[in-house]
Amino acid sequence: MHLLVLVLLATVAASALFLSCRQVQRNADALAAREAPAVQGLAATRLAALRADQEVHVLVAGNLIGVAGSGETYRSQLSAADQGLSRIADRTDQDLGTVKGLLATYTDSLTLGASLYRDQPLMREQKLQEAHSLLTREGVGLVPRLDALQRVQLRHAEATAAMGGVQRGVWWLAECALAALASTLLSALFVLRDRCGRDWNAYLLAAFALTVLLAVVPLVTVSATEDGLTRAVGGLRQITEVSRRVGPEPADAQKRVTKRSEDVREDTDDGAWADRVYRATLTGSLLAVALPALGLGLRLDKDYWRRL
Repeated sequence: MHLLVLVLLATVAASALFLSCRQVQRNADALAAREAPAVQGLAATRLAALRADQEVHVLVAGNLIGVAGSGETYRSQLSAADQGLSRIADRTDQDLGTVKGLLATYTDSLTLGASLYRDQPLMREQKLQEAHSLLTREGVGLVPRLDALQRVQLRHAEATAAMGGVQRGVWWLAECALAALASTLLSALFVLRDRCGRDWNAYLLAAFALTVLLAVVPLVTVSATEDGLTRAVGGLRQITEVSRRVGPEPADAQKRVTKRSEDVREDTDDGAWADRVYRATLTGSLLAVALPALGLGLRLDKDYWRRL
């Protein structure tokens, strides 16, 4: 009877523990590889486009158009915005075609206003106004569209990092099964020792110690990983707010976003060790099934079946 109960409990616990750890690891990997970089990239693209517009107006106001090296900053910002969108395309399932087209049109208008028409003030002003309109027009401009994409991507990141009700239920099932398994192992150990006159069964002792480890180590790991994901999502919210509420100095906002992005990467990297724990948990779960079966099976073989 003990053998049947032990194998059943060990199988349930191992399966539930495997599924729970695997899902947490997948969530952490998805947030680190896809969701967080997409939110950060959209924020960086938005700020780069805004800063390019500001830099061109500074050049015009200072009558620096045409001065050697004066347009490097806005060109580098436009290039950063374009590269950012290209990187984001690999990390999101959202349609970026319209945004890419707007960015290309905005880049053309801004470049024409800053370079081609520097000796024609009226045409230059028209092109710069056109570029500003493409950038900020309510609902259809580049910045509002990036805002909308960023809000959607942030919700994706929040959903990825959250532990759902089903996942929590499976985790509780694993912990309850492990607790029942540990109790049954103790019962089997005392039955063999006190009622059957046998020494402590080494296989059952090893299975009991392993069960305790499986109940504690993965739980601590998952808790630490969840804390890191929560901090990372909080950092992504801050990045989103900073990029959306940028004041007259986009450069300052870019520095703040860069700093918070580094913090988010650290928070998501903190869960990298969970992969090793996951592999160890998988091995331990298999042993938790095999050890009780082996220990009691050998005992039965020696005490009963060989005497038939």
